Amino acid sequence: MSDLISALTGAGLSPVTDPDVLAAHSVDHAALVPPGRAAALVRARSTEEVSAAMQVAAEFGAPVVPQGARTGLAGAATAVDGAILLDVSGMDRILSIDPVNRLAVVQPGVLNAAITSAAGEHGLRYSPDPGSWQISTIGGNIATAAGGMCCVKYGTTPEYVLGLEVVLASGEVMRCGRETAKGVAGYDLVRLFCGSEGTLGIITEATVKLSPVPAGRLTLAAVFATTADAGRAVTAIIAAGAQPSLLELIDNVHLKALEALRPMGLPTEAAAMLLVAADANPAEELTAIEALCEASGATEVYRATDAEEADALLESRRSAYHAMEKLGTVLVDDIAVPRSRLAEALDGVQAAAAKHGVVIGVIAHAGDGNLHPNIIVHPEDPASLEAGRAAFDEILEMALAMGGTITGEHGVGMLKRDWLAKEVDPVNLAVQRRIKSALDPLGILNPGKVLAG
Repeated sequence: MSDLISALTGAGLSPVTDPDVLAAHSVDHAALVPPGRAAALVRARSTEEVSAAMQVAAEFGAPVVPQGARTGLAGAATAVDGAILLDVSGMDRILSIDPVNRLAVVQPGVLNAAITSAAGEHGLRYSPDPGSWQISTIGGNIATAAGGMCCVKYGTTPEYVLGLEVVLASGEVMRCGRETAKGVAGYDLVRLFCGSEGTLGIITEATVKLSPVPAGRLTLAAVFATTADAGRAVTAIIAAGAQPSLLELIDNVHLKALEALRPMGLPTEAAAMLLVAADANPAEELTAIEALCEASGATEVYRATDAEEADALLESRRSAYHAMEKLGTVLVDDIAVPRSRLAEALDGVQAAAAKHGVVIGVIAHAGDGNLHPNIIVHPEDPASLEAGRAAFDEILEMALAMGGTITGEHGVGMLKRDWLAKEVDPVNLAVQRRIKSALDPLGILNPGKVLAG
């Protein structure tokens, strides 16, 4: 161990070995994913330092866990035994904004919201907006292929990444992608690294697409007596060809938790509330969506009277996870099902909660069929843990049985690595292992994440 630390120091790095500092940097936001004991923390400030760290790691066969803001919910940034925790959050410069070509070149530690703030001076924005957009980094967003609340209309992170600079397991630096609107030269290596969770390389620079800021946005909230009615409203909205810019579902458990966290008059008696926004021809779009909600059984529909009220509703939705933390430890699930089976999936989650006697609240990017069943457990109580994990597994089984996926946007990490083989076929899994082996023959990049064994 001392030789590794000496080598890192000799490479011009400043490894931190203080046990308290290492412990603080050894976990992300994934509950119930126990960390290993890291050897050192390296705070990289440049691509050259990332490369130097990887060269030392390769020499010693030491595992490397890339980290940013550590806001992930699947354990991808969790420490493993003997690891170098390679923190790139300090690489936080916006290198350029190009309003003509509508792109930004950024380092991996730039916060998601900071890109939109800088682009806003040119009437542009970076569209993907995960709930953690004000605290999560673009490098982490790309590494996990993050989604967000506007994905129903604008798509997810990989659709906005044009080019990458990546440090490989050997320490070699590679650039892939382009700055042009079109480009199909060779394999799409950019997409390969999107969602790879730091297991194939470390992102040190990204070129991302920017989009014009919509001229205006209107928001409505529709209240439902049952979650199934809310699910049917979502299906009706999508089937009608509507294009809301946001279509979110908040169930009763979350409504109560959010109101307790920050009182704002949410309908805590409702089984579910749909939060809908439109930004193309918003008045006309919301009129049509309102009619569809009422036809699906909405008991009340109200529109935000101004931008401040609309932003308050949206901020409330972003606070859902933190509100649930007040009830206990949150075991976050992240399934996606075909939109046509959303109502069925909501019923299935309620059934799992009743069967196992646990509190489960559902927050959902409903327009994408992406549900976040948040399971409340109490780690000091073995029975609570067992029940929570049983409900977690049952929900994953349900998603796969519906033709869905075990993760819509949070990634596999450590939390779901044993489930990947249940979703993909054996040949698919073997190809993934061969790709990993080709790019990381020593198996030092974020080992134990995504692929089991």
